[in-house]
Amino acid sequence: MNATNRQIAQRQDQWWPVRTPVGRLALSGDDDALHFLRLPSDNESATFLERTDRGNKPASVAKAEDQLRAYFDGELMEFDLPLAPSGTAWQRRVWAALCEVPFGETRSYGEIANRAGNPKASRAVGMANNRNPIALIIPCHRVIGADGSLTGYGGGLELKEQLLAHERHVLACKQK
Repeated sequence: MNATNRQIAQRQDQWWPVRTPVGRLALSGDDDALHFLRLPSDNESATFLERTDRGNKPASVAKAEDQLRAYFDGELMEFDLPLAPSGTAWQRRVWAALCEVPFGETRSYGEIANRAGNPKASRAVGMANNRNPIALIIPCHRVIGADGSLTGYGGGLELKEQLLAHERHVLACKQK
């Protein structure tokens, strides 16, 4: 069991499916904050969704669901959600730096490392991205290689390109 799965098992969160243009996401949280967002390609998402309780949806999950719909409809360019990602101090600094990358823009791993306080830690940024428990909302898809190439993404490079293309399209439409 990897570290993320241990965190999940310890929290015993309920999972809620959200249908999106890129596939079915899985959300988990409580009334105070969102804890997890799993992408469609996550092999464990199906298992998470099997455990979904059909009781009352937590406030953070309902709000995230609404904002995800608005994001994919091109109406929302910045998420405004209470988040509670579990991670080390370094990971949380990286995730905070990711949240500063504007909609439709990208940054290199080195730029994120610099922003997180350790300019030589671009590889560690990649590891923190890999552990991002709230993908998409904490926009690790906006991190690219120093040469501008798409590199690693937990949801797969095709999904990363789809998300970046979606954001570029929304920006282009708003500029008309």
